[in-house]
Amino acid sequence: MKQRIGVLVSGGGTNLQALIDASEEGFFAAEIGVVISNKAGVFALERASQHGIPAVVIDHRQFGSVTEFTAAIIAALKEYQINLVCLAGFLRILDPLFFLTYLNRVLNIHPALLPAFGGKGMYGHHVHEAVLRSGAKFSGATVHFVTAEPDAGPIVAQGIVAVAEEDTPDTLAERVLQVEHQIYPEAVKFVLEGRFVIDGLRVRSV
Repeated sequence: MKQRIGVLVSGGGTNLQALIDASEEGFFAAEIGVVISNKAGVFALERASQHGIPAVVIDHRQFGSVTEFTAAIIAALKEYQINLVCLAGFLRILDPLFFLTYLNRVLNIHPALLPAFGGKGMYGHHVHEAVLRSGAKFSGATVHFVTAEPDAGPIVAQGIVAVAEEDTPDTLAERVLQVEHQIYPEAVKFVLEGRFVIDGLRVRSV
C-alpha cells in the first residue's frame, strides 16, 4: 500500500504542484491524500481539485486557540490516513502537539540556506530582502524536519543559488523557487524510503 502525504498550504501552491507532479510521475512511492489550507479561495485548493485530490479548508480564524486549530488539522490528517506531512507555503504556527503527533514526519521548505535567514518573520519576500541586505553571495532553499521552533529542525536537503549583483527580491525569489521545486520532491523521496537517522540537527543516510 502506498504511503499517503498530506500537504498544508496557505497560498498559490507551486511547491504543492511540484509534489503532485512527482507523485503522478512515480518519482516517489506515495500519493497525496489531502491538501489542507487555512484560507479559502487560494489557488492551491484549485490545484488539488484539478488532480482529484481532496481539498479541505480549516480556517484558523474559526478557532479560539492555536491548540484547537492544531487539533482540527490533526483530526483531518488522521481521517485521510496521512503518513507524512509536507508544509508548502503554510503560514501558520502550530501547537507543539502537532510535532509530537507526527514526530519526524513533518517536512517544510524554506527559501534560504538555514540556519541563516530563518525564524520569526522570515517568510516569502522578507527572506530575499534580508539576504540582499546582508550582502550574502549565496542563497538557496532548505528542506527540513519541522519542530516546535520555527525553521530550526534537522536539515534534510539544500540547494544553492548564487546571488547576482543586480538581483532584486523578485529575481532572487524566482531562481530560489526553481530550486525549491527540485529539492522538495527529492527530500520527500529520501524521507519516504526511510534510510536515514537523525543525529542532533544532522540527517544522515544509512
